[in-house]
Amino acid sequence: MRIKVRNNDVFASTGGRNFDPVGNVVLFIHGSGQSQLGFMLQHRFFANRGFQCITPDMPGHGLSKGDPLKTIEEMADWYVEFMQTMGVNSASLVGHSMGGLIELELASHYPHLISKAAFISTALAIPVDKALLDLASNKQSEAIAAMMDWGHGPAGHIHDHSVPGTSHMQFGSQLMANNAPGALYADLIACNSYTKGAVAAESIKCPTLTIVCGQDRMTPRKTGLALNAALGGKLVEITHSGHMSPSEQPFDVNKALKEFL
Repeated sequence: MRIKVRNNDVFASTGGRNFDPVGNVVLFIHGSGQSQLGFMLQHRFFANRGFQCITPDMPGHGLSKGDPLKTIEEMADWYVEFMQTMGVNSASLVGHSMGGLIELELASHYPHLISKAAFISTALAIPVDKALLDLASNKQSEAIAAMMDWGHGPAGHIHDHSVPGTSHMQFGSQLMANNAPGALYADLIACNSYTKGAVAAESIKCPTLTIVCGQDRMTPRKTGLALNAALGGKLVEITHSGHMSPSEQPFDVNKALKEFL
């Protein structure tokens, strides 16, 4: 569906179902350089099981217009405005990577809007290597290639995709290339600058799930375990997945989310 937030056109996927904002809403929050397509195998799965799924492209990402947002805090506020525009008074959150940082801010500052929070392949902080920041600023295609390499485990590199005929590396590269110029760089800067994760986690009281991946080289296992220790919620480990777990190992991610939600 298409709506307006801050006078910009925003596209949001509903998993192919009519969306009811007063139902059991699950709001998916995508990561750096991503879009709603990164959660395609989650929002379709849950939308066909009675959940009211909504997965927006942030400004400058996917099919949404507007300038990319510059800080994690501003992104969290944008999602609140998105929920208000959609008429959503309460939702379970599912955030991947940078989406997990946004989720920390959302759940800590707007607890009345959040019923549950699931964190996938993320951490309390996501520092970004200067070389990657330089590539994203000056040679975006090379930055995307580097992130596709580092973002996938061995299964992703050999194209062992759950969707027949689909390559993890090519799918991810095309998804990121479809965002507005500068969106990836803005996302990485926002991640690199965010330092409030530990404080935010302490204040979160709703039920939480942390999904940690054993082959994750972007938010390594130990950082996911530190997030889970700070949150004190349920922990699921997917030992055979890299960082792009929602698309790389969707069956395991969906199983963990289904049990939690």
